[in-house]
Amino acid sequence: MAYDDWSDEEVKMIIADYFSMLINEINGIKINKAYHRRLLLPRLNNRSESAIEFKHQNISAVLVEMGIPFIKGYIPLYNFQRAKLPLKVAEYIEKNFYLEKNFIEFSNDAPSLTTPIDFNSLKVEPPEKKKKDERIEITRNPTNINYLEREQNNRRIGLQGEELALNYERFLLISAGKEALSEKIEWVSKDLGDGLGFDILSKNLNGSDKYIEVKTTKLGKEAPFFFSYNEYNFSLKNSPNYHLYRVFDFSKTPKMFTLQGSFDSFCYVEPTQYRGKF
Repeated sequence: MAYDDWSDEEVKMIIADYFSMLINEINGIKINKAYHRRLLLPRLNNRSESAIEFKHQNISAVLVEMGIPFIKGYIPLYNFQRAKLPLKVAEYIEKNFYLEKNFIEFSNDAPSLTTPIDFNSLKVEPPEKKKKDERIEITRNPTNINYLEREQNNRRIGLQGEELALNYERFLLISAGKEALSEKIEWVSKDLGDGLGFDILSKNLNGSDKYIEVKTTKLGKEAPFFFSYNEYNFSLKNSPNYHLYRVFDFSKTPKMFTLQGSFDSFCYVEPTQYRGKF
């Protein structure tokens, strides 16, 4: 059976299963993905567990394009029935009004860090820049609110992520025997506002300036991030010393990856809004 010939009934079942897991995860309830896959198997038409997992990843991809949170363990995968799946996901959300309340809570909730951070294990490898996927045409968005962007703009989350990155910078410099440089780090977004194009002015080991933009999410490291034209333009002009610090899994044990250069050099840049001017 071909990968993309799921029946309408199968698609409805797997969407319902996905959202049952997603809502639990949003509300801090641990989910067992393997258990869910095994429960689905006898209800589907000769599917394998890997086929179910791929379809869950397809749903994640649709939700990303809709600006809706997705299950952390299901990395967005974009090779799917482009006409059918987005429509069925939209229909499910529209019929289940309680979902949007959970999306709002996701974007508004700002957990506080209560346990010490081990800076030696904080940093991980960044996700690979994959081959660019064809952008999904979302003709029916049931919420018209980008909850992913709203969560990233949650100031309480953002400030904690920036503070974490700032303390990590101090740790790096002190560990390298550059304690004097660590005392020169400035939290410019907090002291001077968000208009500079970066959040933290740190120092490279040779004493030169290091510009750090911090983006924080409670989702996994594959979640998209959002940036302003000013941040984008500053990254182009200062690419040798510009760094993205991506803090993720913030609701549990935060991790972070870093990338150096302009945004164009390490991710695909997509316009999300335009301005008309007379």
